[in-house]
This record gives sequence, C-alpha cells and structure tokens, in this order.
Amino acid sequence: MPTSPSDRADPERTGPAPADLAIVGAGPAGLAAAVTAAGLGLRVVVLDTGERPGGQFYRHPAPGLGAARPEALHHAWPEFATREAALRALESAGRITYLPLHHVWTVVPGGQTPWTLHAIGGADRAAADRAAADRAAADRAVTVHAGAVLLATGAYERQLPFPGWTLPGVVGAGGAQAMLKAGLVLPGRRVVVAGSGPLLLAVAGSLAAAGATVPAVVEAGAYTAYAARTPTLLRNPGKLAEAAVHGAALAGHHVRLLTRHAVTEAHGTDRVEAVTVARLDRDWRPLPGTARRIPCDALAVGHGLVPQLELATGLGCATRRGPDGTVALELDAEQRTSVPGIWSAGETGGIGGAQLALVEGELAAHSIAAALSRRNPAATRAPTSRAPRPPRAARLARTRARLRAFADAMAAAHRPGPGWTDWLRDDAVVCRCEEVPAGRIREAAGELGARDARTVKLLTRAGMGWCQGRMCGPAVAALAGEAPAPDRRPLSCPVPLRLLAELPPDAR
Repeated sequence: MPTSPSDRADPERTGPAPADLAIVGAGPAGLAAAVTAAGLGLRVVVLDTGERPGGQFYRHPAPGLGAARPEALHHAWPEFATREAALRALESAGRITYLPLHHVWTVVPGGQTPWTLHAIGGADRAAADRAAADRAAADRAVTVHAGAVLLATGAYERQLPFPGWTLPGVVGAGGAQAMLKAGLVLPGRRVVVAGSGPLLLAVAGSLAAAGATVPAVVEAGAYTAYAARTPTLLRNPGKLAEAAVHGAALAGHHVRLLTRHAVTEAHGTDRVEAVTVARLDRDWRPLPGTARRIPCDALAVGHGLVPQLELATGLGCATRRGPDGTVALELDAEQRTSVPGIWSAGETGGIGGAQLALVEGELAAHSIAAALSRRNPAATRAPTSRAPRPPRAARLARTRARLRAFADAMAAAHRPGPGWTDWLRDDAVVCRCEEVPAGRIREAAGELGARDARTVKLLTRAGMGWCQGRMCGPAVAALAGEAPAPDRRPLSCPVPLRLLAELPPDAR
C-alpha cells in the first residue's frame, strides 16, 4: 500500500517506460543519434527543451506565421528533414519516445536502471499562457530511466562586453539569426554584424538576404590565421566551398568585411544609433587613432559559442581546454565521456557545427548500441563485442576526425586575444543581471585580492543573476586573470521547490 503521495503510481510523474538510451537534446547530434539508435534496435527516449526537433541550428518559424518555405532560411535542410521524418515514423512505431518542452535538470546513477533523469516539462506547457505564473502551473516533474545516456545539449553564445552593449538593439549574432528563423523578423533595418568566428558570415548573409542593410561585418580575428592549417583546409573542400558561398553572398549585397577590427562601443539613448569600430593589434588591443563611427539601428555581436556542460560536469565528466579557450568535454574516439555509461555528441565536445554534430550523433549511437549489446546480447540487434566495427561506423570515425581537425583550426583562428579587456572602461557593465561594472570587478581582483572568478563573484555578485554567469562568465574570469572554468552545479536550470519536494525520498 502506498504510504505517501510520492509512493503512489503516477504515470505523468514517473514518465515513460525504462529505455535503453535517453538522449538529452534534439538538435542535429541528438536527432541523428536517436534515429540511428532506434534503427539498431534500441528503445530510445529523447528529451528536448524546444517545441520541435532541430535545436538552435534548425529553428522553425512559429506555425501561426504561415511561412511557406522555412527551408529557405537554412542550408543542409534535406539532412534535417530526412531525420525529422524518420523520428516521426519511429515515434509512431513506438520505438522512440519524443518529449518536447522538457528540460532535464539532473542526471543521477542508480534506480530501476543504471541512470535516472529528472526533468521539468510536459505537453500542456505548449498550451499554457506565457505569463510566468501560468508556466509554473504547467510545469510537472518527469522521471526517465535508461541504460545509457547521450548528452547533446549544444552550446550558447560567448559575449565579450563593451560600453553600450546593454542598449536596446544590441543582440547576439546567433540571437539575430534566431529572430529571423523563428520569428521572421529583423533586429533592425541597418544592422552591423560584429565579433569573431564564421557564424558572422552566415548571419550577415541571412540578414542581407532578408532585406536588412549590413554596412559591415566586423571580425576581430584574421582569416590569414588559417594559413598555418592549409592541409586541414584542403581535406575539407566542402567547408571551403561553404565559405566561398558566404563570401559571394556578402559581395552580392555590398557588405564590407573588416578583419582585425572590433566594435569597442555602442552609442544611443533609447536604442543603439551608431557603433565605434577600431582596428586591433594581434592581442586584440584597440590601436589609437583608428576608431570610426558606423551609423546603425541594430548590432548583432558574438564571439563564437560556449559548450553547455552543466549536466556533464554535474556527473563529473572530465573536460579539456579547447583551442578557442572554451571548456569542452573530453571524449574518446566513440564519443564516450570519462563517466561509464555517459556519451556525448555535438558542441559539448567542442564547437564544430551541424555537420560534425550529425556525424558524432550517429557515431555515438553505434557505440552505445554495441556497449548495450555486450551488456545484454539479447536486447539489441547491434554487433557483439567480438565483431569488428561496422563499415558505416568506421567511415563515420574518419569523417569525424577530419571535421574535428577543421573545427580545431577554426577555433584557434578566432580565439579571443588577451587585450580585448582594454576596450572595457571602468563604468562599462559586465554582469547585466546584477549591473556590476568592470571597475568593481577590477577592484575586487586588485585591491581586494580576488584571484579567481568565484571570489570575484562573492565580492561583487557578478554572475549571481538569472543567467548564472552564462553571459558574463568569460569576461569576469578574464578580468580576474583566470581562464574560464567549467560550471559545476547540482541543478542545470531553475526548479520549482514543489517539484523537488515531490521527489521520492531516495531521489532527494
């Protein structure tokens, strides 16, 4: 007999039946892994925060917008469409359980199966009013049990603050692209695109094709940095062709490309009206006498992406420092993390783009199927431990190595230089959530003796706001004289206390 509410069977609370594989994230990596793993005979559960699969890369316009050709906003759309169709078919066949609008907040070992995932979400979230109270009422706890876990949680934008970056009209480069893909809207009519990394070219091309005037793409790095990796470039002709397409698109729209330049200040009252652009030295320090103003009504700025690792680091997965200075997971040739039973694919292993994510997701699925088959040979149709690696998996491994080498070359070429903090005046806001200026952080690191970002955080509250340091973390670390460290937190997202209270005693 149940003795407490938590002991009573509640199908909506307990979630789907135990699965062979739970996948967190339905972007390119998670989608490819799910379809492949189900095809190899595994029972798969996919949990994703979005309303539709595709992740940040394959964003969809809201149905109410009536977009006739959403594929026009993406490249490599057929690769996604094929896998989305396979996901729907496998879901209908009962081989994949797809849970959209679910945010996994922790993964813990033990329980009915080797791994237990706790999530917030539910289909009724989609119908909830957008007010915070209604969203909270729609939240429910979901528990998923699985024999293995694949983390495909993607990444978020890296921002390096500058005076004026809090003005309305200043958005992330990826955010501008998301506005266009999901909302079919432009951040402005005259948009400067700035920062560093190849994403800038894609964003500028998309904005210009949609009707915006893009006076300049302001790239802090230099493409000559790729010259040292010429053999790697030649092994990836598809990437070179993609760059040529972006370059031709910018030339066709008369977009000027300024390399070794950065936006060092945004100007305006009610919103951004102009930006100051300055030439940089090799360490990214602004050169005196090179500043100029460019009028605009929007600025799309970003310095690449940062792997989203909260779930992985909470499990104790080993990390490494990437060529771009960000922290990524340490993975073996089959996408295994340092924690047995946990795999990862996509941007969590280092920023590499959608094509690499698709390859890694499929490769991870083959590895997981083989591992589960060794554990229980009757459970799957996957090859046994004594069988050689399937030809498809061997080809995927070679492709992964080639694309990962290109990703590392790209990351090294666009790594921020240490001198970028020179454009931060003391009154410039660094932590937007808590409104902490650069001067207060410098005071903590200098006069008060803070030698790491955590101590700076305790002294200034920088990083204690709603975003939990995702926006300001790299800047706070740089001002504290330390390299960004991996986040380690017990919960990957805010969780209502009532859901924590409803957990079974052995899960608290």
